[in-house]
Order: sequence, then C-alpha cells, then structure tokens
Amino acid sequence: MPKLIAIEGLDGSGKGTQSALLCKSVEMAGRTPVSVSFPDYDSPGAVPVKMYLGGELGASPGDTGAYAASMLFATDRYISYKTKWEKDALAEGAVVVANRYTTANAYHQMAKLPEDMWDTYLTWLWDLEFTKLALPAPDGVIMLSLPTEVSASLIEKRCVATGVTKDIHECDMDYLAACRKAALYVAEKLGWTVISCEDGNGGILPIDVIHEKVCRVASDILGFEIPV
Repeated sequence: MPKLIAIEGLDGSGKGTQSALLCKSVEMAGRTPVSVSFPDYDSPGAVPVKMYLGGELGASPGDTGAYAASMLFATDRYISYKTKWEKDALAEGAVVVANRYTTANAYHQMAKLPEDMWDTYLTWLWDLEFTKLALPAPDGVIMLSLPTEVSASLIEKRCVATGVTKDIHECDMDYLAACRKAALYVAEKLGWTVISCEDGNGGILPIDVIHEKVCRVASDILGFEIPV
C-alpha cells in the first residue's frame, strides 16, 4: 500500500534537506519515492500563499486569521495533489515524502488561536483536508525540533547566504515561539515523533546524524528497513 510521511519543524530546521535525503534512502530500499513540498511555489495554487507570506494580506501573521490562512494553504495542497502527484501517490509501493503538509497548518495557524480553541481547530482542519478535500492523510509525522532562538539564527544565516527576504512568519520571533509551543502540543496529542536536532551548543546537529534518526523513525512508520 502507498504510504505518506510528513517532515515538519520550524523554519531553519532542515526539513527540505532531510526530506530529500529520506527520498534517496527510500529509493535505496527498493521503493518509489514521491517528493512533495509545500507551499508548492511552482504551482498557480500557491499564488494566494505567496501573497500572504509576502505581506500583501497584512504585515504580520495575525492579520490573516487561522481559518482564512488555512484555506489558502489547503487550496495550494489540493491543486498540487490533483495536477501533479495524485497518480504517483496512489501507485503500489509508493512512499510520499512531504516537506511540510497539512500538519504544518496545524501548528502555524493554531498558534494564532487561544489554547482553548486548539482542539476545535484541529478537528476542523482534519475534516477539511482529509475528508472534504480527500487529500491522503499521513501515516506518520516526523517533527524536527529546535529551540526558537536556534531556528531564528539559522533562518538569518540562510537569508544572508541566499539573498532571500524573510517572509512574515520568519520575521516574527514571538510568532515562531508560539508555533513551537503549538507544534509540541499537537505532536503529543496526535503521536508525532519529535526528533531533537539541537547540538547542545546553540546550533544544529550534523545533517548525517539527523538523517540517521529520521531513517530509524521512517522505518517504524513504513514497516520496512530504510537504509541510511
């Protein structure tokens, strides 16, 4: 049966790198990896997301409410799924590795809400994307965990190195801290596997060390050995 693993974590935690490495390891295991990443900036469906993250809908994350922002990201996911990877995702033996997924909405948008509304929001989001939009639900979620300060430092270094301007999420330390709190809550509630990526010295563990941890967890989720 096809499987789907979502790789989550705050910006700067290495989700893209680890997702790509996991795809290579899945292929080494003799399975067909299907790599997806959200937002899907190459898709027309991501235009509203670009507007939101670029500050065109408001200069801060809270200017677009949790439910409205969730609809933008859900639309991006649906269009990407229907036009790009639905057939591949349903193929026998396929393993979809998602660099962010519906699960990213869970904590990025929950963070905008009072805590007593978090469970209601999660129920709404899961029903929207996995029932009404019929997107495939993940078989497992791996969250790469870093303290907010470390994430912010890595974001800054990446922006300097690439010349890419921070989006409205990345510019707001208070928002990033709130997202981390929400992510740890939903991870515990829904049984996500949290991998600590902190090196103990204010930085991030080596890529290969994190990859080894990711492969061990992915092996448990998929039910077959993923080579490092």
